[in-house]
Amino acid sequence: MQFARTRRPLSRVAKGALALEVVLSIGALGGGLVLMLAPRGEIMPLPLSALAGSPFDTYFVPGLILFGVLGLGPLIAARLTWLHHPLAPVAACVVGAGLLIWVAVEVAIIGYSNEPPLQAIYGLLGVAIVLVAIRWLLDAGLPQLHGNLATRVKT
Repeated sequence: MQFARTRRPLSRVAKGALALEVVLSIGALGGGLVLMLAPRGEIMPLPLSALAGSPFDTYFVPGLILFGVLGLGPLIAARLTWLHHPLAPVAACVVGAGLLIWVAVEVAIIGYSNEPPLQAIYGLLGVAIVLVAIRWLLDAGLPQLHGNLATRVKT
């Protein structure tokens, strides 16, 4: 697929989305890696009892999901932003919504914990990403698709 790349600088909204996506990615890659390397809470002190009532016996699968979806996903969205891809604002919105879903499911399964307040911090990060993405979409308009070619977005 080809799309029009521009040489003009990214807008402030696009830069904001890029920064938020990178922050999320760094945290999720690190957290996911720790959970996969020490799935019984050996590195990150998480009790296995918190997983009672969930489909997981250890933190390996949640770590894999965290690493893959919320670690690599935002990097892909950030790359789309960097490349001025027309779908970058939509990708940012998907990333923010995905993070909000992750936090909601986590709270539903293991409950809310404020020691440390990571659920609240990442919930706020998800809201921030969604709000920036919506602003970006309002500024740019939805990408116009012609066949398989997205042709319009302001980045």
